[in-house]
Amino acid sequence: MIKSSKTLSRTLSAAGATAVVAVAAIAATPAMAQAQAARTDVLSLSASATTEVTRDLLQLRFSTTREGKDATAVQNELKQALDAALAEARKVAKPGQVDLQAGNLSVYPRYGQTKPGANGQPQITGWQGSVELLVQGRDMEAISKLSGRIQSLAIANVSYGLSREAREKAEGEVVSQAIASYKAKASIYAQQFGYSGYRVGEVSVNADQPMPVMAAPMARFKTMAASADEALPVESGKATVSVNVNGNVVMTR
Repeated sequence: MIKSSKTLSRTLSAAGATAVVAVAAIAATPAMAQAQAARTDVLSLSASATTEVTRDLLQLRFSTTREGKDATAVQNELKQALDAALAEARKVAKPGQVDLQAGNLSVYPRYGQTKPGANGQPQITGWQGSVELLVQGRDMEAISKLSGRIQSLAIANVSYGLSREAREKAEGEVVSQAIASYKAKASIYAQQFGYSGYRVGEVSVNADQPMPVMAAPMARFKTMAASADEALPVESGKATVSVNVNGNVVMTR
């Protein structure tokens, strides 16, 4: 019995010590959090730099619709229209300069009013379909001339963008400006807070992605496409490329 009591006593002592350690750890947690929250030598900063670059990508989206009583006939008409457009576009196709992409060819039914005795099911009265062709690249002159040469499809959309090569080049030129601005702010602010310098902490560098821009109303494009000798006027404008630097610095004495 005496041995058992000593064993029990040692067990209780160990449990008590564990409890004391646990209580101490719990008590220390708010103190540590308060010490971290009270830190005053960390400064959050952001800086950016921007440049304008001429858009070097032109995209034309050609499309057409057909309708009729027979789905197969409508589909064949759409294929013929697309084939004719592709035959013309392939004459100037060149990787990176003039790229072609056949869009979706879809045929779907048209429904009329439900007739008596039809079990509530609408009746198919005909079929309608559409097809499109995308032409894009950096050779704006060659692409613009297709607006008059492709007669089986009409221009549905015109947009200008920035190629990956042009965007990356612009980012490379402006990123150094953004980082220099970030460092200059860190130095000035640290001195104004009474510190002699700073140490760079966690930093992220991000670049904005320029969005493609539509040119003008579609009705205007369709009118232009009616002339086989008239090229689409090209005015790409400029895209804005921005680089943003965000992070924090530790000010030093």
